[in-house]
Amino acid sequence: MELRKINLKDAKEQWEYTTALPEDENGLTNPHHGVSFEEYREIVLPQLMSYEHPVDMPEWFVPETYYYLWDGDKLVGEFRIRHYLTETLGNGAGHIGYSVKKDFRGKGYGTAGLKLTVEKAKAIVSENEVYLRVNKDNIASQKVMINNGAYKVGEDEGHYFMRIPIMRKGNNFSL
Repeated sequence: MELRKINLKDAKEQWEYTTALPEDENGLTNPHHGVSFEEYREIVLPQLMSYEHPVDMPEWFVPETYYYLWDGDKLVGEFRIRHYLTETLGNGAGHIGYSVKKDFRGKGYGTAGLKLTVEKAKAIVSENEVYLRVNKDNIASQKVMINNGAYKVGEDEGHYFMRIPIMRKGNNFSL
């Protein structure tokens, strides 16, 4: 399994994944559901790639890097890392959002993909924990997070707020 950063080479597979993903699935939003391949290639893909090093964005915007989980030649999931947290993100969606194709769910891809994403996050985020949010009714995603060392720090009406400690050289946290 491999986590690849969003790129031009894989545009067709990324487009197929993105446009098939609902506009909102278990809290992961996708405003690009159903766009044409041409629109994806010419507008959406360059925009998503620019989020890693944004220029001229609103003050509230947080840099974000998109990754796709591949198993051989099959794209099976999407994982997004927000580089830092605003107060809203710290009390909400957190650092990482992800999804796995429906026909690949329940096969360990979420757990494997989140593990690889947390490894990438170590080099990106400054906090000693990765912040996540999960819908209370999304038991499968809760298990994915727990399998990666997450623990619950709070909740609201519809969500649990989870944290995964990350280990870097010089700290005592482990994954």
